[in-house]
Amino acid sequence: MEPIQVGFLSILPPVIAIGLALASKEVISSLLIGILAGTGIYAYYTCDGWINVAVHTMDTTVTLMSDKLSGNIPIVIFLCFLGALVVIITKAGGSRAYGQWASTKIKSRVGAQLATSALGALIFIDDYFNCLTVGTVMRPVTDKHRVSHAKLAYIIDATAAPVCIIAPVSSWAASVISQMGDTGLNGMHSFMQSIPFNLYAILTIVMVVVLSVKQLDFGPMEKFEEMAMKHGDLDYSQSAISSSSNSELENLEISPKGTVWDLIIPIVALIIFSILSMLYVGGYFAGGMTIAEGFGNTDAGPALALSSFAALIVAFFLFIPRKIITFRAFMEGIGEGVKSMTGAIIILTLAWTISGVCRDLLSTGEYVSNLVAQSNMPVMLIPAIIFVVAGFLSFSMGTSWGTFGILIPIIADICSKVAPHLTIIALAATLAGSVFGDHCSPISDTTILSSTGATCKHIDHVSTQIPYAAVTAVCCLAGYIVAGITTSLVLTWIVSLAALLIALVVLHRLTVKKLEHTK
Repeated sequence: MEPIQVGFLSILPPVIAIGLALASKEVISSLLIGILAGTGIYAYYTCDGWINVAVHTMDTTVTLMSDKLSGNIPIVIFLCFLGALVVIITKAGGSRAYGQWASTKIKSRVGAQLATSALGALIFIDDYFNCLTVGTVMRPVTDKHRVSHAKLAYIIDATAAPVCIIAPVSSWAASVISQMGDTGLNGMHSFMQSIPFNLYAILTIVMVVVLSVKQLDFGPMEKFEEMAMKHGDLDYSQSAISSSSNSELENLEISPKGTVWDLIIPIVALIIFSILSMLYVGGYFAGGMTIAEGFGNTDAGPALALSSFAALIVAFFLFIPRKIITFRAFMEGIGEGVKSMTGAIIILTLAWTISGVCRDLLSTGEYVSNLVAQSNMPVMLIPAIIFVVAGFLSFSMGTSWGTFGILIPIIADICSKVAPHLTIIALAATLAGSVFGDHCSPISDTTILSSTGATCKHIDHVSTQIPYAAVTAVCCLAGYIVAGITTSLVLTWIVSLAALLIALVVLHRLTVKKLEHTK
């Protein structure tokens, strides 16, 4: 299937899918309709006759979905193994023991939220691994302190991609460094220079800390948190499907012999094996390359699948010889764990498919990037405009990687010709905008996995997170306007940080007044 140029029609599929998801609160049907809209447009421009268009629409949909699923099988395997590991650790009593231990150390909601964000910052190797591991480890603790699952999903999401994109050793950094190197820049040096100007990533982390310490929640999240604190309802407005899924995990037969180490050892093994697997897949152990190059050459999917399988083997030899759980219970746990990931896999497959519709069929990225290249934008507004465009493109396609993969070469070329002094700031704005769009897109894989890790209904996570992401983005936009005019990091940060703190206080007070008025 060859890509075609259809102009503004190329942005319709994600707009339809996202609009329907937000309006109907139902993700799967919305994604399917968006996919069919995109493949229908493709069939209309490549076939003659309505019967051929209808047949080709269905054929293209099935073929593309099959291609995307087969291309991401390692990620599906990783999810299945990780789901199995979560259930087995739970059955062995590790999660309960950790929760009991943590309850003696973490005494407040603030402590539970800060501990969750700290763990998210520590797991910077890969965002997929981050989303599911942090949720697994910290959910018992945040549940005890009545932190809503929507808030937990936000903390997980806000310390996944934003941390990965500013960590020099991560799957994200490796991809960015290699793409910057392809433009003729020094990849690692340029990436390191861009970190202080990656306003969205850093401000998002700052926002998580401020919200956790000061409880300045606003928008829909305020209601979720109020229901959790006052009534213990951690899944406010969730559907029966989500609730029953959670109760299945809660009704597992849990061993009374489990200890904290039965959680810590498998998780630490997973982290160590993830690092080693990424280096192995990247060819580091064959010799002739640095660790950074090993991470740069790796493929995160196979590496994570390999590491999760190894961690499952560690759990087997940790639990079975000690008779924590029986061999039969262990094998049943694998099946239950795979089953628990079915919903996430379905949504991810549809998200990958609609992303493929945009990238592989309708050339959405090329259409938007060409608008940027032909806009003759004022030089001083280049960083701000690039941030907005990257955010829109990433939101529409549900992928940060695809967005900065498209924009980095274009932005580097534009800046080299018209504004060399803004090259680093513009590249940082590209990365920041890509993460922003990905952070609040309903069809983003990291958004989906954050919901899964927190056992939060996906659309609840999206609706509560978008206001937070939007406020942070507006503050970043002000910062990029200042950066484009002055190129001063100090002034950029003063404006952005001051705007964020003022916005949080004002929005929190407005939300509290609105809630009081509606009671």
